[in-house]
Amino acid sequence: MQLFRFDPAVMRPIEMYGSKQVGISPIIRVEGRAHIGCLHFAENSLVGFHPAVGKQLFLVVQGEGWVRAEGTEVVRLRAGEAAFWEDGEGHESGSDAGMTVIVVEGPDLNPAALMRSLGLEQA
Repeated sequence: MQLFRFDPAVMRPIEMYGSKQVGISPIIRVEGRAHIGCLHFAENSLVGFHPAVGKQLFLVVQGEGWVRAEGTEVVRLRAGEAAFWEDGEGHESGSDAGMTVIVVEGPDLNPAALMRSLGLEQA
């Protein structure tokens, strides 16, 4: 067995796009297939507006925050909820109180199809 960390102590700050008070702990990268990381949002944090570099699934696992796609209103998310952006879709995210997010990026992501195949409703 091997043990790894992805807590805030091993995160790298995200500073691009005017981001503040947020960092990422990489988890795994499978070249050409997927990239998974853990985002750590502190109080009053922001990942500034930018285009998605590939399809991106944003899974809130602790706390609460918000997301926004280009041309849309802010949508509040809490633990157990997720957002999905297509390749190139402009978006931003943040938190007033702090949250932890697992982000999955990859060209083959299609969470809506999986939910339909399982007979599960989307939010």
